[in-house]
Amino acid sequence: MDRVRYRRLAWIFVGFLIVLAALTWRLNEIQIRQHAVYAPAKLSQNTVEVSMEPVPRGLILDRNLVDLTGKRIALRIVVIPQLIEEPGKLAAGLSEIMGVEDDEIHGYLKNPGILPYAVSQAQKRSILTRGWTGVGVLPVTFRYGERPLATHTVGHLGPCTGADNEPISRDGSCCEPGELVGKSGVERLYQTALRGSSPGAVVRVFLDARGRPLPGLGLVVEAGAVDDGRHDVRMTLDLRIQQIVEEVADEEIESGAVVVMDVTSGDILALASRPHYHPERVGEYLASGTADVFNNQALALFQPGSIFKIVVAAAALEEGLVTPETTFDCTGHGDELVKCWLPEGHGSLSFAEAFAVSCNPVFARLALELGGGKLAEYAKRFRLDNQEVIGYRTTPDGRQDFGLIERPFNLVNAGVGQGPVLLSPVQITALVASIGRDGIYINPRLVSETRHRNQAVETFPAGTPERIMTAQTARTLAELMGLVTIDGQGAKAFVPEWGSAGKTGTAQVGGGTNNAWFSGYFPVTDPRYAVTVLVRGDGSGGETAAPIFRSIAERTIIELP
Repeated sequence: MDRVRYRRLAWIFVGFLIVLAALTWRLNEIQIRQHAVYAPAKLSQNTVEVSMEPVPRGLILDRNLVDLTGKRIALRIVVIPQLIEEPGKLAAGLSEIMGVEDDEIHGYLKNPGILPYAVSQAQKRSILTRGWTGVGVLPVTFRYGERPLATHTVGHLGPCTGADNEPISRDGSCCEPGELVGKSGVERLYQTALRGSSPGAVVRVFLDARGRPLPGLGLVVEAGAVDDGRHDVRMTLDLRIQQIVEEVADEEIESGAVVVMDVTSGDILALASRPHYHPERVGEYLASGTADVFNNQALALFQPGSIFKIVVAAAALEEGLVTPETTFDCTGHGDELVKCWLPEGHGSLSFAEAFAVSCNPVFARLALELGGGKLAEYAKRFRLDNQEVIGYRTTPDGRQDFGLIERPFNLVNAGVGQGPVLLSPVQITALVASIGRDGIYINPRLVSETRHRNQAVETFPAGTPERIMTAQTARTLAELMGLVTIDGQGAKAFVPEWGSAGKTGTAQVGGGTNNAWFSGYFPVTDPRYAVTVLVRGDGSGGETAAPIFRSIAERTIIELP
C-alpha cells in the first residue's frame, strides 16, 4: 500500500515538474524572447499615444543613397483630449493664434492627434505661454517635403480600402482600413518592403487602472520601438540630375516628359512627367477632376513622329538599301506618297541630308522598299517592343503592336512615325543610348536594390548587353544624328564645346496639335548621357523640344571632367 502511495506521489511530483517547466518556458517566451512583441501591446493598454511619424515607412533613395521624397521635420500642435480641461476655451485660444475658425479646431479635439497646421516659432511661443494642459508643440516627421522629386515614379500613398486585398507586409498580413498604403509607383510596387511597424517617436500619456491620466506626468515624448519592418528602396535616379530635369520641366513643359539615361549602364538617371502633382494633396486633384495628373508620361506610349526615322534608317543601312551618299528627290507638297514638311520640297539630296532635315518622302519610300514585315522585324530587333524596366514592374500596354505596320495603308505612315507606331520616351532613350554604345542594347533599369540596416536584401542587376545592330550601322547613325544638331532640324539641341547628336520628331495627334520630340546623347564623342524630351500639344521637335534638350545637357554636363 505504501509502495502504491509512493508511486502516486512520485507521478504527482513529476507532473508538477512538467507543468512548472512548461510555465517557465512560456514565461521565458513571453518576457524574454517575445518581449518586443508583447511590450508595446501591454504599454498601449496603459497609455494614450500619438505617433510623431504618421507614416512609418522605409526610405526611397537615389543611387547615392540620398532621400528622394524630401522627408522633413516640422512643428505641429499635438493634442491629448484626456488632459484638456476646457475644450471650448482651448479651441478659441488656438483659433486666435492660428487664424483658424474655432469650430474647425473643435473637431480636432475629440481624439488624440496632430492638428494639420504649420506652426511658426512665434506661434509656438504663444501656445506654450498659455500653459494649456493636453497641448504640445512638437516636431513631427513627414514623408514628403515641399518639393519631392520624381513623384510619378516614386508614387503616392492613400488609405487602405476593400480593394487592397493583397498582402502588404512580409508576414502576409493585409492592411487595416484607413491605413496609408502605397497606391502608385515605388510606394505601391515595394509596399511590403517599405511598410514599417512602429514610428520613430511617440507622445505618450500614462493612465492608471481606471483609464485616468496619471497626475504630474503630462505629455511624455519617447523614441519609438526598434522597427525591423521597414526596408529602403534604392533607385538608379541621380538626385542632382533629377533636380535639373524638374527645374527645366517646370520652366518649359506644361504637358510631357523627360528621360535621362546613363549610356554606359542603361540606368535611368532622371524621369519626369508633367503636369506635376504633390503626393500629400492627392485628394485635391481627385476632387478637382484632374486625376490624369497621376499618369507617368515617361512610360506611356505616343506616336514618335520622325524619331522613328532612326529605325527606318538603321534597317535600310543594315539591308544595304542606302549609304549616306545615296540620292533622292523631294518635291514637297507635290509628292505622291506623303507631303514633306517643306512645301517647295528639298529637291535632290543625299540620304545623310534627308536624315538631317527629316525629309518625309525619302523615309516613306524606304519604308515601302523595306516592306511592312521587314520594318516590323527591325523594330522588334531593336527591342522597341520591350516595355520592361528592371526593378519597376509594369503591365505592358497592349496597344503597342508592330504587326499593325504590315496592314494595308499603314506602311507609309509608319515610315514617318505616325499611324500604328507607338513608343514610350523610355524606349526611345534606350534605342538612342544603344547607338551611343556602337549598337549594344541594355535594358533600362530604375531600381537597383532593397536595403535593410545599410545592407542589400534584394538586388536587381543591370541589363545584359545585347548587340542589336552592327557597329558600322551604329557609327553611321551616330554621324547622321550628329548632322542633325549641326546642319539639320535639331540645331537648337547642339551643345557648345561638347557636341551632341540626336533626332527631332513632330507627331500630328489631331485637333491641330502636335507632340514635339527630341532624343539624343552628349557629349558627341564618348557619350555619357542619353536624353529624350517630349512636349505635348504644340510646336515642333526642332523649335520646342530641342532647346529643352540643350538646356538639360548644359546644366548636367558642367561637372564632367
